[in-house]
Amino acid sequence: MHTDDGGHRDRAVAALAEHAYEDAGDAYTRAAWRVLADPRPGQSPFDADEKGWVGDGLASLVRSAVCYRVAGRPERATRRGVEGVAVARDLQSALDHPLQRACLDEVVADCKTAGGLDGGAAAYDAATDAYREAADPETDPQYWGTTPLFEAAAPLQQVARTTANGEIAVSWEDLHGPDPAQAGEFLAGRATVKRQRFRELVERVVADRVLAAPRGTTEYDTDHHRCPACDSTDVNWVADSTLCLRCSRPTEATGGE
Repeated sequence: MHTDDGGHRDRAVAALAEHAYEDAGDAYTRAAWRVLADPRPGQSPFDADEKGWVGDGLASLVRSAVCYRVAGRPERATRRGVEGVAVARDLQSALDHPLQRACLDEVVADCKTAGGLDGGAAAYDAATDAYREAADPETDPQYWGTTPLFEAAAPLQQVARTTANGEIAVSWEDLHGPDPAQAGEFLAGRATVKRQRFRELVERVVADRVLAAPRGTTEYDTDHHRCPACDSTDVNWVADSTLCLRCSRPTEATGGE
């Protein structure tokens, strides 16, 4: 993390590993509030900021909404979705680059989709149009796509890996159009992919009542860890946890080198 969330993200991941999804939602909510209040030392969330550090907080709101729905608490998910929409709309008056405002349109759609609100598809369409209008011949979409605000797309990837045995199911390349020279279409691809996939993926993890941890640093076929839940030796180091890459349960050291 590039922002200080007070350790709440670590606690959220640990709760995911225990399938304590409401606790995870609470921890992600607290992480969001902490980052949105003070994105970086000395920086107000209402300051124009080319990196868009508030993206870390917005992503945590989206994750919290998904956690609450998986926990069977849709009313709390709805509140987080509404909250995220309001915050993203308000930040459009603070972040001054047109591409950032388009990205905040995308975040609005994410919050509606994660929170189970109406209007997610239309919001993605609005983001698609906004990206096309905001891009110009000087736009470097690969730069913008790797800033913290744009990386707030990560909850889609977390939800997707839940349905793919822990593997990367939606990569950064999958999220964008094929040609970065066409900046508008390249960035608009983000909203198009999410419109096609995010709602269905969220509904699937809600039905299955399971949500994987985010993917961190991974290692396959180790001789030093084994998962007591599924017997896998593939490891995911993420936040402050050492988890099974496959089922996101805590994995145990076996003493190998």
